[in-house]
Amino acid sequence: MGIKLAISGASGKTGYRVAEEALKEGNQVRLLLRSNSLLPDNLSQCDLRRLSLADETALDEALEGCDALVLATGARPSADLTGPARVDALGVRQQIASCKRVGVKRVVLVSSLCAGRWLHPLNLFGLILVWKRLGEQALEQSGLDWTVIRPGGLNDREENLEKEGILFTGADCQEDARIPRRLVARCCIEALKTPSSIGRIIEVTSDPDLKRITMQQALKTINALAS
Repeated sequence: MGIKLAISGASGKTGYRVAEEALKEGNQVRLLLRSNSLLPDNLSQCDLRRLSLADETALDEALEGCDALVLATGARPSADLTGPARVDALGVRQQIASCKRVGVKRVVLVSSLCAGRWLHPLNLFGLILVWKRLGEQALEQSGLDWTVIRPGGLNDREENLEKEGILFTGADCQEDARIPRRLVARCCIEALKTPSSIGRIIEVTSDPDLKRITMQQALKTINALAS
């Protein structure tokens, strides 16, 4: 029997893949969307909650009764340079506060490789990596059972993923490799099933030449190297 999983940003390119992977694992999903967001047809029958993250009452109602939340919200590069502050920092804080009010204890946040770095080209879009790090810190200080997934450069490739290995590392170990969004989605679902991921920032990139290992195996190796 799966869990009841809320997914915010569920209409995004990573978010809808998280929903699909969650359903494959037998979980119930509740998708948190903006009012005008579009979903793939295969998700249209899911429990949909259209709301603004700034609406505390609606957000609390959307998260009520859920066992966990995957935050896949994220500002897209655009001319609106206030987006990262509103979405990646304030939006994350609003969702954390709602989780605490309604009793959702388990949270996985999709962030980004290089979060917190100032000298990075992505920061030309409203200091996006700086705001992402502030969102991470809010989650780290929340008292919830949290995991941060920091993916490398994202792509939409869907081919040959079953043969592709994932490089799992701790924070600030990787810089510029890439990973398909589908594999990021699988990492989010795997984190929910991996107790040792709680309280961890996990950076993920992938390569067809990497040996396939589980997140649990990778974290065991990371812990051994750190001891």
